Amino acid sequence: MVERLAGSASTEFGVPAEVTKRDTTPLAAAEGKQLASLLQAAWAVYDRILASTPAELRKGPRGGGRDRDKMADHVRDAEGAYVRKLGLRLTPPDRNDGRALAEFRAAIAEAIRRPSNGAAVAEKGWPQRYAARRIAWHALDHAWEMQDRSEPSKG
Repeated sequence: MVERLAGSASTEFGVPAEVTKRDTTPLAAAEGKQLASLLQAAWAVYDRILASTPAELRKGPRGGGRDRDKMADHVRDAEGAYVRKLGLRLTPPDRNDGRALAEFRAAIAEAIRRPSNGAAVAEKGWPQRYAARRIAWHALDHAWEMQDRSEPSKG
């Protein structure tokens, strides 16, 4: 453990909702490259799971939850909002347009990769370490949800 932060309502859902002091320290080129690689690996896991997930998912205990395509749209739309936290003005592509999605993600990875002084890269934005962690967490959280809800109920 490196640092403790106060939780919030988002913490209840596992969201890494707060920027740590470590997130705001200078980011060297080698670490930026590593962060971008980890983010790309998270997207690769997400894409693999998305491709193998049935369109209709088992509902949650109270009958709720998004099906695969709505969840995929949610992840894409969230990334469209997250890019602004990196100072990028990009429109999220259609999730079925592989080339446009690759270009969109490459721009995000490039913003994460750049050496910096550790400050947020845009006004009201996020430092790159936090952005990489938040974006990767969100993709993986929904990938795991798709896996969990693809399996038959064990109850």
